[in-house]
Amino acid sequence: MIRAVSEPDIPNCAEVIRESFKTVAGELEFTPENAPRFTAFAVTEERLRYQLGEENRHMYVFVSGGDIIGYFSLLVQAEGVCELNNLCVLPGRRHEGIGAKLLWYAFETAEELGCSKMDIGIVEENRVLRRWYEGFGFVHTGVKKFDFFPFTCGYMEKIL
Repeated sequence: MIRAVSEPDIPNCAEVIRESFKTVAGELEFTPENAPRFTAFAVTEERLRYQLGEENRHMYVFVSGGDIIGYFSLLVQAEGVCELNNLCVLPGRRHEGIGAKLLWYAFETAEELGCSKMDIGIVEENRVLRRWYEGFGFVHTGVKKFDFFPFTCGYMEKIL
């Protein structure tokens, strides 16, 4: 079941995000020392509370057996564009179609919010993830290298 996040969910959401992104960190050898701003190390309860309460992000969870096992958020930007953030599923529950369900829900929600385009940023070196998003109609639009990351940020978009 997919539902909106409420404030009491925040600690569990933070844990799901960190645990989910740690697999990428491990595969690509990111550490708190060489990538302290990477999602696996940077997401905190305080940050999520700010995003929910102050930024008015639309945050959703996938719940199974009473446990939060997946997450994503949408930030509505100017001119009908929204940004998809932190779509993730706990490692032990991957390959069950949960990520796809979350993504389709994100598309529907974005359209309901008046968005006609969705943007996302990914770790460019994560070729598997890039191909997964391309399978849902995302198009690669560019890359950017930041000094504080040991990887390249890849940018994708999908017209809704």
